Amino acid sequence: MHQLPIVDVAVLLAYTAGVVGLGCWLMRRSRTPEEFMAANRRLPGWAVGLSIFGTYVSSISFLALPGKAYDTNWNPFAFSLSLPLAAWIGVRWFVPHYRRLGAISAYDHLEARFGPWARVYAVACYLLTQVVRVGAILFLVALALERLLGWDPKPIILGTGLLVTLYTLLGGIEAVIWTDVVQSIVLGAGALAAALLLLFGMPQGPGQLFAIAAEHGKFSLGSFGASLGEATFWVVLVYGLFMNLNNFGIDQSYVQRYLTARSDAAARRSLWLGALLYVPISAVFFFIGTALFAYYKARPERLPAGIAPEGVFPHFIVHGLPQGFTGLLLAAIFAAAMSSVDSSLNCSATLTLKDIYQRFFRRNATEREAMWVLWISTVAWGVLGTAIALVLAIAAANERTLDVWWKLSGVFSGGMLGIFLLGLLSRRATGAAALLATAVGILLILWMTVSPAWPVFPPRLRSPFHSFLIPAFGSTAIILVGFAATCLAKGERR
Repeated sequence: MHQLPIVDVAVLLAYTAGVVGLGCWLMRRSRTPEEFMAANRRLPGWAVGLSIFGTYVSSISFLALPGKAYDTNWNPFAFSLSLPLAAWIGVRWFVPHYRRLGAISAYDHLEARFGPWARVYAVACYLLTQVVRVGAILFLVALALERLLGWDPKPIILGTGLLVTLYTLLGGIEAVIWTDVVQSIVLGAGALAAALLLLFGMPQGPGQLFAIAAEHGKFSLGSFGASLGEATFWVVLVYGLFMNLNNFGIDQSYVQRYLTARSDAAARRSLWLGALLYVPISAVFFFIGTALFAYYKARPERLPAGIAPEGVFPHFIVHGLPQGFTGLLLAAIFAAAMSSVDSSLNCSATLTLKDIYQRFFRRNATEREAMWVLWISTVAWGVLGTAIALVLAIAAANERTLDVWWKLSGVFSGGMLGIFLLGLLSRRATGAAALLATAVGILLILWMTVSPAWPVFPPRLRSPFHSFLIPAFGSTAIILVGFAATCLAKGERR
């Protein structure tokens, strides 16, 4: 077990105590359901934007992106390059849409547009995605600290899950956003510090880093070929566009933030800030992975044999950084985890109240009753996400976390964006047409997900497409089938 210097322990403890204390202090501003879920719609756009950015940069980004760049190249950076276009679409259509409706739930309008089934389907997909996300993030934090310090991951998962659930429970969405502001600054500073230390820590200066990286093709964005069965630049770009449209258009974590902003203009600025800030910061994460490759090529004796790509950055944090910086990077890892988990818990609790409890059990629940539902569901989702992380730790999961997460999120969200866009693009699409389209989309998603790995499918009937294309094909199928069914129904009525 590695013993942290006292200065690093002090930095880490001070940060953790400060964030949890800030969240708890904001309890006085979250005493009503409106305050808990929307912060009375009074927050400045810059704070909401930093919170959106913090939600993007989870521990999955902080640890898996450098690991991916170290192991391969910058191919996943194409995901980030899709953000400006997705943000423009979001600012142009999605933000005004939700600000005009004013409903806290991102899925309330789906029922009004297509019927209860659409709302239930979207809520179920979102909650599944978020609970898996919380589990993956908590597991990654624990895995990093296990490699960093030799600590048992299970107590780390329990402790982190408890702390995030506590301040989210007490402070509501305002605690989520203001702690995300602090955490975004810390994780950005930590990433930049690591990148600079690697850049200027090369034996022969910064030029050696670029020479080694270029020699091994580490700055490559991947193949630019036309294949749809590989993670080419274009496949990842399309995946990023559809997933980011899903984030900005139908993800409760983002929609709820639009509604906390004090004005329409502030909401639009928040989306631009959060999206565009992630592009350079994600580049920093990829640069860290590339720099680590060059650093240990130049100093191979400093890297233990057999270490996994995702373990290289944690190893550098412990053994390659001066005192104080290790504590800062550990705080940044915690910041990346907390800023994603707190959002997932608050938004899942919001949907539990608005789309489940008040929709199916007590539409006219009292304010006090609603608060109890929010509190209990926050704890419940926190416990469930923590349990998933513990299962991953006990099972000693070792797959590439980024690849697994991207595949799962693409599968779970596959049809949500298609339903939303169908309702937005076609005023004549009926509930029956949308239901048929969604059924076709789900079948396509299942085929693309299951057939490549299930022996029951003959080789000729297996999907030849990369799993990153699942959200794009699923959403597009729903839109096209929905339009076709609407036109056919219109023709029959004539």
